[in-house]
Amino acid sequence: MASMKSCVWTAVGVLCVLGQILGLDNGLALTPPMGWLAWERFRCNTDCKNDPDNCISDRLFRTMTDILVSEGYAAAGYEYINVDDCWPERERDPRGRLVPDRERFPYGMKSLADYVHSKGLKFGIYEDYGNFTCAGYPGVVGHLAGDAATFAAWGVDYVKLDGCYALPADMDHGYPDFGRQLNATGRQMVYSCSWPVYQIYAGLQPNFSSIIEHCNLWRNFDDIQDSWASVESIIDYYGNHQDVIVPNAGPGHWNDPDMLIIGNFGLSYEQSKTQFAIWAILAAPLLMSVDLRTIRPEYKAILQNRKIIDVDQDPLGIQGRRIYKHRGIEIWSRPILPIQGQYYSYAVAFVNRRTDGTPSDVAVTLRELGLNNPSGYRVEDLYEDVDYGVLSPQTKIKVKVNPSGVVILRADAQPSFAYNAIPTRTPYSPLNDVFRLSK
Repeated sequence: MASMKSCVWTAVGVLCVLGQILGLDNGLALTPPMGWLAWERFRCNTDCKNDPDNCISDRLFRTMTDILVSEGYAAAGYEYINVDDCWPERERDPRGRLVPDRERFPYGMKSLADYVHSKGLKFGIYEDYGNFTCAGYPGVVGHLAGDAATFAAWGVDYVKLDGCYALPADMDHGYPDFGRQLNATGRQMVYSCSWPVYQIYAGLQPNFSSIIEHCNLWRNFDDIQDSWASVESIIDYYGNHQDVIVPNAGPGHWNDPDMLIIGNFGLSYEQSKTQFAIWAILAAPLLMSVDLRTIRPEYKAILQNRKIIDVDQDPLGIQGRRIYKHRGIEIWSRPILPIQGQYYSYAVAFVNRRTDGTPSDVAVTLRELGLNNPSGYRVEDLYEDVDYGVLSPQTKIKVKVNPSGVVILRADAQPSFAYNAIPTRTPYSPLNDVFRLSK
C-alpha cells in the first residue's frame, strides 16, 4: 500500500500534502463518491406486478440513470447509480454464481451496467459479508473470488458490502479478503464497507488502520431513516465521537454517515439544507436516495448547489469538526483550499438545533472561529449567494439561523505579498482540535 499524496496549486506555489495514514491503493475515491442509491427511498420493494414504477428492477435504475443526466445531477458531479439489496435470485446457479432476479432484471446486470456506462456514469452493486444479505438473499461467504470475478465481468464500478448474518469478529479478515479479491480482478471498483458499525454494535474495537488500508469508505453508525430525528442522531454521533472519527478520513478513505434523504418525506426544507451542509463539512459521500422523478424544485436545488458540493469535494480531504455547542446552537468548521502561507480557508456551518419557532442570531468574530489570516478572508454565504467581501479576523459576523436550519459560509484566505515564494507548512492537523470557540 502506498501513502496518499496530493499536490495542489496555491497562489504562492505548489503545496504537496502527504497523508498521515496509509490508504487503499486502488486510486479511487480521492474525493467522496457522489451518486444515487436505491435503498432508503425504495427499500426492498420487489412487487413489480402491483407497483411496477417503484420496485427494485432494471426499469427503475435505467430511469434514474436517464434523470441523473437529463436533469443536471451528473453535471453537478453525481456519477454512480447504485443497486442495493434485493436484486438477485434467492438461490445461486448450479455453478455457484449470483443470478439477477430473472423477472425484475430480465436483461441481466451486465446489460444494466452497459446502459449506465453509455450515459457516462458508473455502476454500483450491493452484497453482504455473510451467509445472506440483510434481506435474506445470497451472501458472499464461500464465494469471495467468484463473486468478485462476476462483478468485474458485469462492469461494476462500486461495491457496497454489508455485514448482516456475519460474525463481527470474522470481519477483520473477511472484509480485507474480499477487497483483495476485487483488486485481483484488475477492474477498479470502489469498496464501501460496513465493517466498523457491526463491530461497534458488538462491543468490539474496530481496527481503523486496517479498515483505512482496505476500504474506500465505511459506515460507523445507524442506517439513516426518513426523519429529522435520524439525521440529528447521526450529526450528534459524528460530533460526539469526532476525535476518533475525523483522523481516519482523507483522499481515498472516507467516513460514511449514510445517504442523503433530501426530497423525500421526513425533512423540511430547512432540515434538508442542514443535512446537505453538514454532510459537506464532514467530507461525506453524497449518495442521494430519493425519487428523482417527483422531487420538488427547491430540494433539487439543494442537491445541485455547486458551491456546497465544492466544499464536500475539496481535494485536501480534511473532515470538519464541531467546534461549538451551546443552548441548541452549533458551529461546524472544515479547513479547505486555498491555503495562503500558513493559513487555511474554511467552510463554516452555523446550525440551529432549537425548535422554539423563531430564528436565532449568532454573532462571532472570524478570529474566534480560528480564522487568523492577517490579510483577511473573502466570505460568502453558500445558500444565499451573498458575497460579504474581504473581512479581517477582527470582523464580527452575525448570522440569523432558522429553527433546525443552517447558514453555511465559505471563507477564502486572501494572499499576502509579504509571504515567501515557497509556502510554509501549515500547522493544522486533523488529529488536533486547533480551532476552539469558548462558550
